[in-house]
Amino acid sequence: MNLTQRSRRLRNWGIAAALAAGIGVVAVSQFPAEADSAVAVPPPAFNPPDAAPTETATLSGGCFWGMQGVYEHVKGVTRVIAGYTGGAASTAQYEIVSTGATGHAESIQITFDPKVISYGQILQIYFSVAADPTELNYQGPDSGTQYRSEIWFAGPTQQKIAASYIAQLSAAHVFAAPIVVRLDPARPFYQAEGYHQDFLVRNPDYPYIAYNDIPKVENLQKLFPGLYRANPVTVFPTS
Repeated sequence: MNLTQRSRRLRNWGIAAALAAGIGVVAVSQFPAEADSAVAVPPPAFNPPDAAPTETATLSGGCFWGMQGVYEHVKGVTRVIAGYTGGAASTAQYEIVSTGATGHAESIQITFDPKVISYGQILQIYFSVAADPTELNYQGPDSGTQYRSEIWFAGPTQQKIAASYIAQLSAAHVFAAPIVVRLDPARPFYQAEGYHQDFLVRNPDYPYIAYNDIPKVENLQKLFPGLYRANPVTVFPTS
């Protein structure tokens, strides 16, 4: 879904006047608060210690603006890149990925310090705050396979942690509907265009962000106060 299509969907929600004002000029308080969709999920039972100096996690879960914005506010995270994975290099372009026919998913690649935050905690934030794991091929207002929920594991340990955690949450019936998150080996990750990077940080008042994604950051602070950082780590320097 491109910017025009996202704007059209927001008009259907009755906030066309806000969109007409343009990016960055509409206060968050002018929008109805999104329903609190966060779920306080238990930590993963299987989450072995990791002595590596740095690790990466690749996740898909709807529009990468919000996913990136959430993890940029997480302590121990050193970089979050918005991008595409699951398809070929030749189709890793926003307008092509938006057709839903490339195999790509809008994704983020998280670089983190496992001594500060574990891979299991990265996934706990994913399941509780960043994405709805019960939505198949859509998240919120965005639909299509490019918005699917998927965990791309880098090696057998990440695979076992993710698979065990999905089984744990499913057995506990944490969610009212089945978990439909896909679990696949990591594929080549392609960085998205520059204008997508740090979109939430740079445009917190943009209507799509204000309605869909700012509540996710607020839920992160509420559910994970010990992991929340007020000053986000960004791809590009902020003024």
